[in-house]
Amino acid sequence: MGLFEAAKRFVKSQLLDVIEWSDTTTNTMVYEFPMGDKEIMMGAKLTVRESQVAIFMNEGQIADIFGPGMHKLDTSNMPILTKIMSWPYGFNSPFKANVYFVNTKQFTDQKWGTANPVMMRDPDFGIIRVRAFGIYSFKVEDPAKFLREVFGTNSLFTVDGINEQLRKTIVSGLSDAIAESKIPALDMAASYDELGEYVRKKMDERFDVFGLTIPTLVIENISLPEEVERAMDQRAQVGALGDAMAGFTQYQAAQALRDAAQNEGGGLASAGVGLGAGVSLGQVMGGAFASQQPYGYPPQQGYPPHQGYPPQGQAHQQQATQKTAAAAAAATITCIECKAELPAGSKFCMNCGKSQAPEEKFCPNPECGKKVVGKFCMECGTKIE
Repeated sequence: MGLFEAAKRFVKSQLLDVIEWSDTTTNTMVYEFPMGDKEIMMGAKLTVRESQVAIFMNEGQIADIFGPGMHKLDTSNMPILTKIMSWPYGFNSPFKANVYFVNTKQFTDQKWGTANPVMMRDPDFGIIRVRAFGIYSFKVEDPAKFLREVFGTNSLFTVDGINEQLRKTIVSGLSDAIAESKIPALDMAASYDELGEYVRKKMDERFDVFGLTIPTLVIENISLPEEVERAMDQRAQVGALGDAMAGFTQYQAAQALRDAAQNEGGGLASAGVGLGAGVSLGQVMGGAFASQQPYGYPPQQGYPPHQGYPPQGQAHQQQATQKTAAAAAAATITCIECKAELPAGSKFCMNCGKSQAPEEKFCPNPECGKKVVGKFCMECGTKIE
């Protein structure tokens, strides 16, 4: 092989006639084509695949941008680079430039979460701390802006290089989004989709600074403090009981009165103490339920009471007290002999000793002999002495 052929082959090896990038990774965002000391032949073929954009740069300055397809490189389709390099019309000599491939596909299943609790003001519980986590996806919307604002002059850029920045951006805007949405903590579990979309739109504005967009943002969970979750469970239990709770309270008061009256101390004093305790208990419980808010919890200071519930006040409290007193009165009986008040179920009077079982009487008429209750026999009319 002659010297001329060897020189020709060497020159050819220093020229590029095909430029392309086959992405075999899942997280590469920008890839710089390895030029080395080689030059690009005028008329070379540039292949840009779907979800890719090729950007030519000259000395750090962005020049021509090519979308998906096969492109023949010449002065007709490289107007910016032609102007920068002051190429004459019909210029056919090799040239040097940096070529970057930007991946414009969606990078999915990116995790986000709150490292520390986010403070929020809730209409039911006041100021509470919440934690949240989920996933999101993002993509390069403006390749030129992304190269200017984020990429710089690296030869390779992956998702890991920006994911932490994006995660912090999401978390920092989450508390603002929750506060602006005004969704109560009790309704958050049923509003994940709406809240996620609201946060996504707010994040789109912040991602645009980097030339990115956020197509999806999913809230998987918003966890509340344990004490708030316990309060929510208790509210659900009280709400499930509804009006039965008032009846249950009255029943408990009557049971307490009966137990107090049947103590060994016995007597009218015990009955009086039991009755007083029952009435007092009824007043306390009646007042508590009269003033309670929905689900049995008082409103937080500075917030209006829940709407949609009937007003509760002194009249309701008096009604509850009267019901409790009536239940307590039903727990006593009157002695059939001396008319003293006795605890319900007493077999003998503690005042006169009279048996409380009614005495059986029979008609004195030998031809009748029927059992009688009053002063005359209901069968034959005979007067009972």
